[in-house]
Amino acid sequence: MTDLAGLAALVTGASSGIGRAIALGLARAGADVAVTYRDNEAGARETAQGIRALGRKAAVLRLDLSDRDTINVLGPAALETFGRLDIWVNNAGADILTGSNAQLSDVQKLDLLLNVDLRGTMLTSWRAAKALGAQESGGVIVNISWDHVLTGMEGRNPEMFAAVKGGVLAFSKSMARSVAPRVRVNVVAPGWIETAFGAGVDAAVYRRVAETTPMKRWGTPEDVAAAVVYLASPAASFVTGETIVVGGGVVMS
Repeated sequence: MTDLAGLAALVTGASSGIGRAIALGLARAGADVAVTYRDNEAGARETAQGIRALGRKAAVLRLDLSDRDTINVLGPAALETFGRLDIWVNNAGADILTGSNAQLSDVQKLDLLLNVDLRGTMLTSWRAAKALGAQESGGVIVNISWDHVLTGMEGRNPEMFAAVKGGVLAFSKSMARSVAPRVRVNVVAPGWIETAFGAGVDAAVYRRVAETTPMKRWGTPEDVAAAVVYLASPAASFVTGETIVVGGGVVMS
């Protein structure tokens, strides 16, 4: 059962793409949802509007994963808004593939990924575990990794991304043992998903990805959201320390 009625969730990086789909998916299942953004406030407010249109409460909070102060106030802000917090999804991460960050040097990209994706996820997970663990009902943390951390991928950007997202996966497994049984910690590892990056790839690359994927298509943000909703729900009450790969069969764990 994936009924989340009466629960409250927080989704980082929910102004667009996978984060927005996760936030809307949780709301569709019945949860009130706080969404965070770093720069795209308009996008976050659009996500919140969609949550409210589904009949759920929404809140918009600013989060900079490189700023420990904003991380520290995140949990209390969500608790103040909803009175409880049951689900915490760490989706936010640095984009090194599109926009101005694509032009950074390898070292600059690596520093950004380590600071935001790995350190940021660890700090927010610790903060989430403290907030959720203080409740009698406990809670759920879902961290976002990457399917190719399990097999590897050629290229400098994939090397860095695999190292950092692999760190998120390994950290999550250890944390799941540390905070059980009150808090469950799981990972969703997306593959080729139609986000801003997917929309910008060469047409030949796009076709090749679809053709070499056993499911014969790219994934959608909603595919990822469905896995998160499951892990956040009572249906997964005996699941912790696990990774769900949402990649259409390209990587089979």
